Amino acid sequence: MAQTAIYGVIKNHPVPSIQRLPVYLRYLKELKTNDEISVSCTKIADELGQLSVQVRKDLAITGITGRPKVGYRIIDLIEAIERFLGWNRITRAFLVGAGSLGSAILGYQGFSEFGLDIVAAFDTDQSKLGTKIHGCPVHHIDELTCMGKDKNIDVGILTVPASAAQMAANLLVSVGVRGIWNYTPILLELPNDVICEHVKLSASFAVLSCALKNPPQ
Repeated sequence: MAQTAIYGVIKNHPVPSIQRLPVYLRYLKELKTNDEISVSCTKIADELGQLSVQVRKDLAITGITGRPKVGYRIIDLIEAIERFLGWNRITRAFLVGAGSLGSAILGYQGFSEFGLDIVAAFDTDQSKLGTKIHGCPVHHIDELTCMGKDKNIDVGILTVPASAAQMAANLLVSVGVRGIWNYTPILLELPNDVICEHVKLSASFAVLSCALKNPPQ
C-alpha cells in the first residue's frame, strides 16, 4: 500500500491555478449579485492583485474562452469553474473525530456552496454520541462501516488524534471513499486509487509566525 497525495499537478493542471479558482469564483458571485453581465481578465486581475496573463491561464484550464474586448459572461464563467472543480454536484462525506476541530468544520456553512455534504460524524466520546453538532448526527466509530455501505460516501474527513488516524482511514477506505481530507500529522498508508490531501495547519502557522518574528526590512 502506498501513500497517495496531491502534489503540484493534477491531470496537467498546476495545483496553484486550481487553488486560485475559488478566489475567482467568490469574486464572480459578488459581481453577479451586483447584476454585472461580463468581466475581463484585466478587471479580475486588478481587483484580486493578480497578473492578467495569470488569470487568463488559470481560467483556461476550465475549458472556457473569453471574447475579445468583451471578456467572459459571468454566469458562464461561474458554471465553468464549478463544473471543473466538481462543485456542480453533491460530494458526500463522513467526518471522523468530532472534537474541537471537527466541530468547527461541521459548523462551517460555506461547504454547502462547494457541494460538500457531511452526512454524519463519528467519535468514541460517549458524551457526543447520539447528539447533533451543527445539525450533523454523531455516531460511534463502530457504526461507520455499516452506515458507509448504504450512503455512497465520496470523501472522509479526518480530525482524530494522530494515534487513531490510520485506523480511521482504514475504515473509510473499507466503505469505498475515494478521497481523504487529512487534518492529522500522520502520513497515511492508502491504496493507490485513494487520494489524500493533507491540511498542514501547523506548517501554515509556522510560516506566519516566522514571518512575524522576521519582518522584511
